[in-house]
Amino acid sequence: MDNVGYKNMKTIKYNNKTMKLPFKLTRDLSKSTTMVTRTNPFSGESIELPGFAAAVYDQTIYYNHVAEKKDAFTNQEPGFSEYQDDWQKVRDGLNFFRQYFAKEYMVLLD
Repeated sequence: MDNVGYKNMKTIKYNNKTMKLPFKLTRDLSKSTTMVTRTNPFSGESIELPGFAAAVYDQTIYYNHVAEKKDAFTNQEPGFSEYQDDWQKVRDGLNFFRQYFAKEYMVLLD
């Protein structure tokens, strides 16, 4: 489930655009364009997005959780710790949404 550099990055064609995925996806939704719903846990607001984008969202949230836990365990400030590889995965997921799914980003991640 780990991203090993950019060698594992794939692309997906959706709505006549070729999108570069931010990391290797391992979920069943990783190639799906079927619309699924995700909900912002803080605002309660929901939005539909294609399955592969939902997989990117899920994995970004997972990477964020892992990075925060590592930082907390080692008493380091989140985002500024020695775990920059972990935080880069989070930034890559966020950047994917900013680039390709701005509306969904505003609902789920902003």
